[in-house]
Amino acid sequence: MQTITEETLKQERMLLYIYTPFCGTCSVARAMLEKIEAVHQEKIFFEMNASLNPEFMIENKIESVPCLLIKEDSQIKEKIYAFQSTGNIYSYLIKYKPELFAKS
Repeated sequence: MQTITEETLKQERMLLYIYTPFCGTCSVARAMLEKIEAVHQEKIFFEMNASLNPEFMIENKIESVPCLLIKEDSQIKEKIYAFQSTGNIYSYLIKYKPELFAKS
């Protein structure tokens, strides 16, 4: 995963994983996302420590962690709080990052 910066926050399109370091559920969610990146052999997600970014949390009304924030066309499209399974995350990737599944 790539750590978020002020510059990357300005991107029109991104998948942002928001977590806190001592959250057990966040660790499980991270493992799912890391597995997906390993399968595709590329960095897909950005990550943000919620504890270090309270203004962002308030401005974007992030209710809890872990959260997968999906931004497209510079707008927040979805906030996923229940990761459930790797398959569930793939359902969002198919919708918001279909190029991962394009045949070469």
